[in-house]
Amino acid sequence: MNDILNIRLFQSDVKWLDVKSNLEKLDQIIDGIDDAGDLLVFPEMFATGFVVDTRLINISEQEMVLQWMQKTAAHTGSCIAGSHPWFHEGNFYNRFLAVYPDGSYRHYDKRHLFSIGGELENYTRGSERLIITVKGWRIMPLICYDLRFPVWSRNNLKYDMLLYTASWPAKRNAAWNILLKARAVENQCFVAAVNRVGTDGTAIEHIGHSQVINPLGEVIKSLSDKEDHLNCVVDKNLLNQLRKEFPVIGDADQFQLKY
Repeated sequence: MNDILNIRLFQSDVKWLDVKSNLEKLDQIIDGIDDAGDLLVFPEMFATGFVVDTRLINISEQEMVLQWMQKTAAHTGSCIAGSHPWFHEGNFYNRFLAVYPDGSYRHYDKRHLFSIGGELENYTRGSERLIITVKGWRIMPLICYDLRFPVWSRNNLKYDMLLYTASWPAKRNAAWNILLKARAVENQCFVAAVNRVGTDGTAIEHIGHSQVINPLGEVIKSLSDKEDHLNCVVDKNLLNQLRKEFPVIGDADQFQLKY
């Protein structure tokens, strides 16, 4: 187990439905980094943009995205993470992929689909929470709109970090900043959240503000509204000390989720 985790968040401007260009741009950025870190995270639907109309999706490209993630993980020695529209057994999912250097991967399907924007009409809900492990850290990945639903992120799974990948609109930026801090405090965990920038193919503007927050709700590192990436090292000793001195999770109500 390692107390230190080196995270890198890529706040990219995603070119609409242009998988090849988006992956090539990320290749150029990653090639210019000496130490990629332990965990590299990209925004929600980082290769296509947040596509609600599944008729626009080229299903064959999902294998290209997975292979790119596997290649990048092997090249950097890092775990590579982000979401992509995923077609499986007749259904589309907004699927988070965590890909390891040996080529293996785990996935989480977005539970809370953005019904206001039509995502619920075109995608299938996920039904299971996921914990991935990176350098001994237990990390729970969630996707964008999941942020608004604290019951789903409840820390009864004994994780160390919540990881959000998002295409969060600029006009709701205040909610983004407030809710991320709340999730860190109520779950006594680190929160790492990456959001895209730029305007997508439906004219929705995104403002970034990717950030890493400690269990006290304090922002350790953050980005502004420009395309950029940040590197942040987090230490589990702070987490362990806080949970020992102020063990609020043990006082939480006990309940089970029904899917």
